[in-house]
Amino acid sequence: MTSVHSGLSRRALFTAAAGAAGVLGAGLAAGGASAAPGRKASAVDYPAAHWVPASTSNYTKSNRPSTYPIELVVIHVTQETFDNTITLFQDPSHAACAHYVTRSADGYLDQMVREKDIAWHAGNWDYNTRSIGIEHEGWVDDPSWFTDAMYTASAKLTRDICDRYGIAMDRNHIIGHVEVPGTDHTDPGPYWDWDKYMALVRA
Repeated sequence: MTSVHSGLSRRALFTAAAGAAGVLGAGLAAGGASAAPGRKASAVDYPAAHWVPASTSNYTKSNRPSTYPIELVVIHVTQETFDNTITLFQDPSHAACAHYVTRSADGYLDQMVREKDIAWHAGNWDYNTRSIGIEHEGWVDDPSWFTDAMYTASAKLTRDICDRYGIAMDRNHIIGHVEVPGTDHTDPGPYWDWDKYMALVRA
């Protein structure tokens, strides 16, 4: 998230923005993200993902890795449901989004920002320019959201990103949002199983 959100909890931000999105996102939330119109398979960078674009007001167009190197993967937890997260990232007033969103129940992946573009997800411009952000449906204080399906799908995505950009598959380069300098966020939180996740990434 960007610095304009400093001092607010991630859950409060998502909840407030969801209310502002209102009727605009109701159709998407009701039908599920998989029903989003205009998806083009050719638009995704990762073949297992589905293209559901974020509002262009929530990220910066770029041409990475020519403009900036891609050196990091940042792991987030949404503090919101999958469908509401998609709605929020499509709301032009939200001022934040990630490249990918992962669903808890089955590991379903939506890509919302092209990897060449700079998603506003880390709350630190330098880290935004050099990273790809992956959101995971759920809440940091409820580990039941962190399913095997979610871990597996996300780890495959992270491994693919690392392979394509030559990123080391270690905890210096695959980090939690909480590890970004200057952030006030705690995700992915104490219940995120880093040992399990990193083993899956390296598998």
